[in-house]
Order: sequence, then C-alpha cells, then structure tokens
Amino acid sequence: MIGILQAQDGAGMTENLQVIGRMKMSLQFIIGSSGSGKSCYAYQNIIEQAGLHPEKLFFVIVPEQFTMQTQKTLVEMSPGKGILNIDILSFERLAYRVLEEVGGDSRTLLEETGKSMVLQKMVQQHGKELSYLGGQMRKAGYLDEVKSILSEFMQYDIRDSEIQEMIEDSSDRALLQMKLKDVAVLYEAFREYLSDHFMTAEEVLEVLAKEIPFSEKLKGSTVVLDGYTGFTPVQHTVIRELLQVCEHVTVTVTMDVREQLLAKGKPHELFYMSHKMIRSLSEFTRDMEEPIWVKAGAESRFAKAPALNFLEQNLFRYHRGAYNEEQKEVQIFQAGNPEREMEETARRISRLVREHGYRYGQIAVITGNLEEYGSIARHVFDAAEIPFFVDEKHSVLMNPFVEYLRAALEMTVQGFSYESVFRYLRCGMSDLSRREVDILENYVIALGIRGFRKWNETWVRIYRGMDPAVIMDLNEIREHFTEEVRELAEGFSGKKKTVGEYSRYLYDFIVKRQIQEKLKVQELHFKQQGDRAREKEYAQIYGIIMDLLDKMVSILGEEVVSPEEFRQLLETGMTQAKVALIPPGIDQVLIGDMERTRLKDIRALFFVGVNEGCIPKNTESGGILTEMDRDFLGNQGIELAPGPKELMNMQRFYLYLNLTKPSESLCLSYSRSNGKGEAVGPAFLIRTIQTLFPEIHIERAEKPEKELDLLETPNTSVGYLLENLTDEEKRKENQLFAELYSWYLNSPDYCTMTKKLTEAAFLRKPVDQISKSVAKALYGEISPNGATRLERFSACAFAHFLKYGLELTERAEYEFRAMDMGNIIHQALEEFAVELRQKQLNWRELSDEERDTIADNCLDKIAADYGNTILQSSARNHYMIERTRRILRRTVWALQEQLKNGRFEPEGFEVAIGGGRIDRLDVMQEEDRVYVKIIDYKTGNTSFDLVSIYYGLQMQLVVYMDAAMQAEQRKHPDCQVRPAGIFYYNVKDPMLQKEMEEDLDELDPEIFKKLKMNGLVMDDRDVIENLDRTTISLPLSYTTKGTLRKGSSVASETEFELLDAYVKKKITDIRESILNGNAEAAPYEMGNRNACTYCPYQGTCGFDRKIPGYEFRRLKQFADEEIWKAFAKEVED
Repeated sequence: MIGILQAQDGAGMTENLQVIGRMKMSLQFIIGSSGSGKSCYAYQNIIEQAGLHPEKLFFVIVPEQFTMQTQKTLVEMSPGKGILNIDILSFERLAYRVLEEVGGDSRTLLEETGKSMVLQKMVQQHGKELSYLGGQMRKAGYLDEVKSILSEFMQYDIRDSEIQEMIEDSSDRALLQMKLKDVAVLYEAFREYLSDHFMTAEEVLEVLAKEIPFSEKLKGSTVVLDGYTGFTPVQHTVIRELLQVCEHVTVTVTMDVREQLLAKGKPHELFYMSHKMIRSLSEFTRDMEEPIWVKAGAESRFAKAPALNFLEQNLFRYHRGAYNEEQKEVQIFQAGNPEREMEETARRISRLVREHGYRYGQIAVITGNLEEYGSIARHVFDAAEIPFFVDEKHSVLMNPFVEYLRAALEMTVQGFSYESVFRYLRCGMSDLSRREVDILENYVIALGIRGFRKWNETWVRIYRGMDPAVIMDLNEIREHFTEEVRELAEGFSGKKKTVGEYSRYLYDFIVKRQIQEKLKVQELHFKQQGDRAREKEYAQIYGIIMDLLDKMVSILGEEVVSPEEFRQLLETGMTQAKVALIPPGIDQVLIGDMERTRLKDIRALFFVGVNEGCIPKNTESGGILTEMDRDFLGNQGIELAPGPKELMNMQRFYLYLNLTKPSESLCLSYSRSNGKGEAVGPAFLIRTIQTLFPEIHIERAEKPEKELDLLETPNTSVGYLLENLTDEEKRKENQLFAELYSWYLNSPDYCTMTKKLTEAAFLRKPVDQISKSVAKALYGEISPNGATRLERFSACAFAHFLKYGLELTERAEYEFRAMDMGNIIHQALEEFAVELRQKQLNWRELSDEERDTIADNCLDKIAADYGNTILQSSARNHYMIERTRRILRRTVWALQEQLKNGRFEPEGFEVAIGGGRIDRLDVMQEEDRVYVKIIDYKTGNTSFDLVSIYYGLQMQLVVYMDAAMQAEQRKHPDCQVRPAGIFYYNVKDPMLQKEMEEDLDELDPEIFKKLKMNGLVMDDRDVIENLDRTTISLPLSYTTKGTLRKGSSVASETEFELLDAYVKKKITDIRESILNGNAEAAPYEMGNRNACTYCPYQGTCGFDRKIPGYEFRRLKQFADEEIWKAFAKEVED
C-alpha cells in the first residue's frame, strides 16, 4: 500500500495507523520535508500500537541530545499522559540495555577524557617512532586531531590489515604515507593497551551488534529511528541486526515528497544524504514496505505561515520561485559589530514577549560561531533581563580550583620559577592573603629568587629601598608557603614514579589544603547571589577532578612516568573535562550552535552572525588527512568520515533544517565588522534569501525606523543615554533623550549611576594643588643644590609631587638595565680615581696595560657587590658586564688622552656638594688664578642646551660650577677663581674595529669625534689651549684664519656670570612654587621631546589629552643670540 497521507483530521489518521499495525513488515520509511509532521506521525502510530498491544515492547531510537525532549513529547501526546511499553533510547543507551540483559562484555567503558589520557601516554611512549606526528604533538589541539582520526578508524571499522594496505597503496605519496605509518603505530598501541580492560564508545556498538541476536527484549519488538540525517558503518551494522530480530523497523527521513524514492542523487543536491540513507538501508532487507509520504497539511508547522512555507519549498532547490508579496515572517538586519547585533536581537526578543505574547522558551538564537556570540549573549541578555541558556559544555580549565592544581603542578615541575609560583599564589586558593603575596612578590622580583632550595632557606638579603624590618615578616610568609607545598614538591622530585603514586601525592595535597570545604563556601556564595550556573559548576568541579584522578589511576595507574609527563597527562584530562550545565529551565531563550543544537517547538528563530567564514563554517582544516588524502583513499575503496567538501554540503542540509524550524518568524542578521574590528561581509545565505524574497528590506540595527525602538529596558538603553551625553549635536533638541535622562535621574535604582555617568561625560582636568602647610610638611627644606630634583619639577610638577612628596618608587627588579650600567660605570670611575690616589700614580703616566688592569679590577669589584650579584645570574647579564668593561676601558682611555692634551689636573671624583655629586672636577692653577672644569658623565644621549637651562630643565652643570667655584675659593682665598668649562661626557660603546693599543696618531679622528664632550667653554684662547690643545674633545673648532667657527659652544666670563645669576633666580622661583603647593600634571613639550617619554609615573598620573584641560606645556625655542638676551632680561626684572 502507498500511504500518501494528507494529515488532515485525526479520525482518518487513526484508521490508517491501524492498517499499518495489522500488517507484518520489516522496514518502512516515513518521508516528508522539514516541518511536515513526520515525527508527529510516527509517534502517534507508536502510541496507538503500544495501547493496542500492551504485551509488546516499542523502542524509539533518537540522537543522544534528543532523548529527553522526545520522552517529553511522547508523554504529552499519549492519552493517559504516560508510556509504559515505549522506551526512548540512543544507540549507546540501547547497547547498555541489551548488555545488561544478556551479559557479554565486562570491559569498562573508556570515554573521551580517558581516551585522551591513554593517547597522550602512547605518544610519550612511542614519540621516537613518529616521524611526522612526533614534532606536531606539542601544538595545542593536535592531540584531539589524532584522537579524532583514531575514533574515525574505529567508527568506520578499519582493521590493522586495511591500514597496512593503505600504506602500501600510498607509496607514491610520501607525506600521506608518513602520516598513515604514524597513525598505524598509535592505532595499534592504543587498541592493544585497551584490549583486555577497556572499550571505547565506538566499540560499544560493535559489541551491541554481536549481542542483538541473543536479546529477548528486542525479539518481535517495534523500533522507530527518528531524527537521523545519516548513519555510520557501525550503526548500519546494528540496524542490519535489528532487522533480523525485530518485527518492524520504521525510519523517518527528511526529504521533499517531490523527490524520487530510490534516486541516486548528486552530492551537491540538498537531499543527497537522505537518498544515501534510504539506499543503504534498503540493501539490508527484502521486506521493504511501501514508504509513507507525509505532505504538509493543516497540522503542519507552516500552516499559518505562508512565507516560511514558501522558504521550505524553495530553499537551496534548483527550480526556485520568488515570493513577491509583502511579509513579516522572514526578516534580515545588519549591525556594526557582533555586540550591537546581539543588542538588537535582545530588543526584538523583548518586543516579541511584550507585544506578541511569546514565551521565552518559544524563542531560540542560533549561530555558526557560538564561542564568540555565546559570550556576548551572556552579558547582553543579562542586561536586558532575558532568561537564557547557552547550549554548550563548559570547559573546566578556567575554574580557579583547576587553575590552582595546574599551577601547583607546573610549579613543582618547573622547579619553582617566579611565574609558576605566583600563578599558584594568585589563584585565590592558597592560604596567603593578597597583601602577603604582594610583599612576597616584590622581594622575589627584586632578588631573583628561583628554585625550591632558595625558598627553603632563611632569607637575609635586603634590596635597595627596602625596610630591613620587613625581613622577619617575609620569612614568616615564606615558611607558611613552603609548608603548604613541601610534600607536593618532595613527592614530585627525585626519580620517576608511577601515575598512581603521583596521583596520591596530588590527592593528599588537595585534602590537606581543604579544597572541598573552600569550594563549598564559594558554592553557597553563588547560591545566595542567585547565580545558578556558577553554583552548579562549583558543586560539580570537585567531583569532576576526583573522577579524573580515579580514571588516571584505573587506566594508567601502574605506568612509570616523569613529573612532566604526569603533568601533561593530567593537563590532557582537564582539557577534555567539561562541566554539564543545568538543562534549560521551563522558560528560557535557547542559544545554540547551528549544527549541534536541536530545536523543538520554536515559534521564532534568530540566526545571528550570518557572515562569510561563519556560515557555512570553515571546513578547510579537515584534520590530519587533507581533502586530497581522503579522495585518494576513497578511490581505493576505503570509506571514511565525510571530508571538507562533503561537510560543506552537509552544512547546507543543516541550514535547511534550522531555517525551517520556527513556525512563525525567522530573523537573520550579520555584522559589518567582526570582534577584532576587521570588516566582514554577509554570507551567501543572505543573497539566497534576498533572491527568494525580493521585497525584503535589510534593516540597520543602529538606525531603526522609530528611534524609540532602541529603548527596550533600562539596562539596554544606557548605551543610547551615553551616546547622547557625549555628543552635543545629538543632544540638541532631542525630546526623547530629555525624557529618558529625566526618567533615569528620578529612578531610585538608576539615579546614582546616571549622576556618575554624567560626571564622567563632562570630566575636566582637576586642579592639582596642595596647601602651603601640607607642602611644608611633605617637603621640608629644599636644597638649592639638588639640581636633579628641581629639574624634575620644571619638567612636570605632578611627577615631582609623586617622587618627592609621596615618595613613590618603582618596584626593584632583578634585572640589569641601562640605568644600572650608568651606575656601575660611575662607581667604577670613582673607584679608579681612589686606586690611583692610593698607589700615588699619575693619570698621564699610566701605561695602557696598567690603565686597563686597574679599570678591570675596579669593575670586577663593583660588579661583585652590585644589586645582590644580579650580574652573575644570566648569560645576558654576563654579556652586559663585558660590554660595560669595553665602555669603561674606552672611557678611562679617553679621559687620559684629554688630560694628556691639556694642563688640568683631576681634583676629585664624585665630589659631594650641597645636594648633589659632581662626577669629576678638574682644576688648573696659574699664578693667582684658579680655573675650574666640571664634567658630568652620562650614559644616555644628553646634549648641553641653553634653552633647556632657560626653562629649568638642565641646571645641573651651572649649579655644580657655582658650588665648585665657592669650594675652590675657600681653598685658595688669595686667588681669583674662574670657570673654564662645563661638560657632559657621553659614556658610549663605540665598538671600535681598531685596537686601542694602536698609536694615537694612527687612530681615526672619527673615534675622537665620538669622544667629544658637549657643553660650554670659556671664550679665552689660553684657557682653551690648557683644556685641550688639540681641541678634539671640546665643542668648538677654528677656521683656517684662527677664529672660532660659528656654532662653537663658548661664552665669555660675563656670560658665565649671567648664566649663574639666572639659574640662582630660577631656583628661587622653583622652590617658591614647590612650597606654594603646585602639583599640576602639566608636562613640558619642546620640539619632539616631552616630559612623559621616560617618566616612571606615566601610568599613574591620569594625564590624558582626551580629557579637556590636559595639555602639554609647549615651550618656545630660541635662536642662539636671542637666548642670551632672554637670560639678561629675566635677571634684570
């Protein structure tokens, strides 16, 4: 009989069903397009039969994720609201039923996590044999790729002999052959390891197929297979066995009733999978009954939705029409980015519920990129107060307890490196408080503490700027920490142990740390907050990890591994472990993936992220075997899982199934840019829908027809409020904004937030001023000689306040920086001068060898004590010492040459005056005159600049000269003390190719150029001669006529005096300004330099030019002749 059924009225249907029930048959297909009512038809049939034959058993087999929903549907459809002799199962659950009944296999089931751990172990064991995969296995996610190919081989029942054939066949494809050889090694090792004790999910069905003939329950029963789009070879075997013992097997097939039943179909056709399924199942039996074709009728899904019905009939078909009428059932909108897209979706959902009487449970949101859209939906839907459920398994890796264990293991395996220790301490599960961890971290960073041995000793060293009293507390915290982890550290050190032993150490650690109790506290906390998902996660997580350790012990317990291998195994297990979230409540919007999520009884469907690359999903990777590999093996007669091309065609079928799920409304949306801000286009599907519905208009989420549509709930309208607050143009004469603003201000719940937002929108730079009394208390007396400090104030008053007022310091770090090199060179030069004085040697008479030996000894002495031996701690720092040595030798040589070329004698190094230190002071006495020369060593690129002196940014040399002249005057009361020059000497590493030992005359003058000092020289021929008769080291040069060239940096004695007077006046002004409480964040900017470039307080001061009022102080540049006039003018005033 051919039952072409128009499901019109209930009575007619019942008669037909009774006809089916009376007939003996084996296999029957129920065929209909999506939404036509196939499942409904099959369920009614089975309920009817079950009522008529209570002695018989009926089985409905559906995909695993459908079981609960199907059970619910059947119970609701049955007359007595109960089903006694109907069982709803998946293939896996059917296997357990049958195995329970007939006994059979006693092996333990190894699920995904266990599989991964065994595979990781096999990779560790056979790593050397894997020529291709060996190197790849460290890549993230690669283990899963290998696992999926092994699962595929098991599902498609590929034997070792077949793999060997595949390897032989692929002799002319070297890469494929390498891959197959490696897979063969792992496949064999994997199956061998499992053979006696475990079986995988793939093998469960093999076992089931063997046991079906012995099952009494299945004999003479009726089986319905519903919700499948195709079957794997192992499932085929099971169905073949069922056809031998069951009285009747019915299979529902989604296919257009206009199709030919046994037509072959082409891979790119929409119903190719359905044709393939019908043909492969037809081969299993001769007793094929005529199929039942279910046409859409009054009871079908789209009975009241003509546009959706048209969509189902025409989507992805060759002969498609166009729907030229106005309709509201299919809509498309676009948004600027995924965030905006979800906000618009939330607004539309709220409207459906509020205006059209929908329940949340009748609405679903699906996407091809659940990872991105799921997380956006979480906060958007929370804000819009829409109850929702994201249909995804939640990885446990981000849970603090799991992170804590991973960190603890990493710490023990990595030998207590800084990163791993603080990763562990910052998880919030350790008993140390945050403050204690902070103190500990500062100390560890400053002194470079690494390794358990260092943690185990008493700490005595003090770093720069540290309060020595803290060391007692530090040791207490340190002991607390080492006690916490000692047993774990000891357990994981020494020789290799078994997985069982390591697991026991870890378990003891977890128990001693009272983790279960801590997790319980967190769980209760989330319960009080009403966060059901978190509460559920914390309730399960301890059990999941214990389960994982149990699995490791039962599967791999006797295996001997290194601590690192154990860490890898556990990490693999944790990566696989998932927290099962609460199934959806009665009334929640379901958010899911377009392939995995099963939709049932949906009135409105929102399909978001319909962008290129997401829909259809990118299937390029195809795992370890490429598409070409799969084609090649397919041609050799090996059936494997579908490759990328077939997957693309399958995706189209899934799209068809999804788009035909809603009964009233379908809304597609796409973004113009992705989460990273890159422009993206709409998917091809959008064009397809536009072709079917020429009248459709693509709306823009940001610009709806009525602006009021942007305002749905108080939380979701905040964005609109902010946009208008910050944009004066939008605010003007905007009645809607004015109403909204006044509503927020008058709402007790939102009033505080609105005031804060308004403040933020009109934020201006605050006045940074402290009172005089506070300034006096903070700063006390300010020395006129502390040039560095005064220069800091001139650069930025706020930076000065943070450094000298609040005394903020940078964290001491155990590393060698440019600043440290400067300090070491300074100290070494000072030490050099002390050595010469003690040995009564003369600078000018030193031989090269003597000079270098003394310099080396000085450096070694300083480096040994510097920064708690930081310099010996790594190869990089060792290199830095050698580099510093080169620079020091070069500097000492240059200073010696300068002295040889002149008549000045070094008077002192690091001479302390008032509030600073002069790096080097040279003098020359001539009868009743004493000339003074000041040199300041700089490791950077400092150049002397009169304009900087004018603005108070570079007063150091002038201040030092003044102090030095006063000191010399006291020494030589009868002499006239005069300035000879003030200089910066840039200590650099000229990395010279020529050896220093070569004679000076042969040395390239380029070198000396690099050793030139920059500064200001007294404009007096004799003084210049006495400073350096070659003038090579001085910032001046002569013309052929013997006059000074333009641009030479010289000044007359009067100008030196003017400079001195100006700087004294400037210092008085600066000190006054400091004590008046000026602390303004107004850094200077001059040319391409500004005060923020090297400022350590850059992140803390709040200087932000986007906020009105924050601007650089732009300093004007002067020409050479103008600057002296400016100095004179200021001094006169």
